Amino acid sequence: MKRTLYTEDHEAFRAVVRTFLEKEVLPHYEQWEKDGIVSREAWRAAGRQGLLGLAVEEEHGGGGNPDFRYASVLAEEFTKAAAPGLAIGLHNDIIGPYLTKLATEEQRRRWLPGFCSGEIVTAIAMTEPGAGSDLQGIRTTAEDRGDHWVLNGSKTFISNGILADLVIVVARTTPEGGAHGLSLLVVERGMEGFERGRNLDKIGQKAQDTAELFFEDVRVPKENLLGELNGAFVHLMTNLAQERLAIAVAGIAGAEHLLELTTRYVKEREAFGRPLARLQHVRFEIAEMATECAVTRAFVDRCIAEHADPSGLGLDPVNASMAKWWATELQKRVADRCLQLHGGYGYMSEFPVARAFTDGRIQTIYGGTTEIMKEIIGRSLLG
Repeated sequence: MKRTLYTEDHEAFRAVVRTFLEKEVLPHYEQWEKDGIVSREAWRAAGRQGLLGLAVEEEHGGGGNPDFRYASVLAEEFTKAAAPGLAIGLHNDIIGPYLTKLATEEQRRRWLPGFCSGEIVTAIAMTEPGAGSDLQGIRTTAEDRGDHWVLNGSKTFISNGILADLVIVVARTTPEGGAHGLSLLVVERGMEGFERGRNLDKIGQKAQDTAELFFEDVRVPKENLLGELNGAFVHLMTNLAQERLAIAVAGIAGAEHLLELTTRYVKEREAFGRPLARLQHVRFEIAEMATECAVTRAFVDRCIAEHADPSGLGLDPVNASMAKWWATELQKRVADRCLQLHGGYGYMSEFPVARAFTDGRIQTIYGGTTEIMKEIIGRSLLG
């Protein structure tokens, strides 16, 4: 089915993204995988190309365009290129809204120009060793000392954790407040007591630095409170729909790309003197995956259009949860089935299907696990 989501402007932007990937990312990606981290120059190159801060006002160095469809184009092309290490989606779609919607004018002047140029790499630190999706379990504390906060605690599985110059930390500012006693504090590179642990060794997305973060008596100025005091729960819930939609966009794009690669492979690969594509089982596998992708694409595109509609309120959190769990579980199933159809070659690291199998596995976990998504949907229907 022909997609009607994008205009000529979006497709022109897609061409820019592809050129950027070909020139600035793919020639270096193998080395980044070995290093376990991308180069800072790649972030600055993305800034020069105008790929960072798409929704940030022009006066602060951004693109001044909140149309989420541009972010979707970025997610689709980076997924097809198998280049998740340069986490532009995390920077733009997940952390960006916190800065554009919650920051004071002084904070915007201080942080947004570097955010858009690539000089400031960002991260958000919510997950702790003993607390993932359960915000009530957060133990990191921030004690009010008059003109500053004293921050203590630790975080783990933090994407961009090594490179980040600016980290939005979820901390407990009211001990008895439960999930509603949390605030967002911005910790900046160089603050005394802020330390990074090891760059965690993951099964996939090797070029994406993921780290443990430690805070020991970190003095955070009162000017670095982001949003309302004790308002983190509401702030986090407000932005989660876009985060989950962005993950869903990558999920369906990844599934479609794997299907395309595998369709081409089974037409060329022979077994028992004829192409694999001549075997009924293979045709059925391709048919099933193609149908599932087509149905999922229709729903995700509808979600993107709704979220990008300037006259609306954005995507409903329940529909975002539906898109996230369905698209990422589909991506996981398609990756497994496509690897199987590649046979022994699918298990070789140099084949794209092998990298997609390991890189994409995290999709059903971060941004809220599939089980959490189902719980959100179930509660909305059953109370």
